[in-house]
Amino acid sequence: MPRTDPATKPPPGAPRSRKGVATRARLVGAAREVFEESGFLEARITDIAQRAGISQGSFYHYFDSKEQIFREVAENQEAALTAPPADEEGVETGPPSSEYDRILRANRLYLQRYRDNSKIMGVIEEVSRYDDHVNDARMRRQKHFADRAEQAIRRLQAEGAADRDIDADIAAVALGSMIGRFAELWLVKEWAPFEFDRAVEQLTRLWANSIGLAVPPKKRRSR
Repeated sequence: MPRTDPATKPPPGAPRSRKGVATRARLVGAAREVFEESGFLEARITDIAQRAGISQGSFYHYFDSKEQIFREVAENQEAALTAPPADEEGVETGPPSSEYDRILRANRLYLQRYRDNSKIMGVIEEVSRYDDHVNDARMRRQKHFADRAEQAIRRLQAEGAADRDIDADIAAVALGSMIGRFAELWLVKEWAPFEFDRAVEQLTRLWANSIGLAVPPKKRRSR
């Protein structure tokens, strides 16, 4: 009898049939909609099951609780924030014109994704304060961007394009926190109605200036 590779073995309780996989995905999609509309505390399993077009009893064939399905919704969303750009997102695919342009593109993509998913991001930010599993997923996203920023800063320092006296590890965490917190205040808490392109450009200038990276002259607006 052939042995199953543990790395490819489905998790306990995971559906094995194509229909089961489709139903589970439909439940997760329905749950996301309900959480966006009602928030976590007010959302009910009955509402999720009804939105997915299945009975409440069938819900428990796939998930043990509202908490479990929310964790999967959060995991999926956090993974989407760190995924490579997709064709339909309309991002520039050619080589960046400068290191500043590279950072600008990365910030634009992140903030675009956060904006497009701001409703569920607001629920995730809230639940992460008391659910360790959701918080861990959020921290993995933060670490992903901090690691990328640290590598970029160290490379720029080695090339003489960034201030060598800056601690790359500290700077990466600080700059990632700046972008992440700004996104929450702006796009979830509705702190102020900043224009999208201007917010992206200003955050990128702050990012670049903080490490001593050359910033292109600002284009003056025609009157």
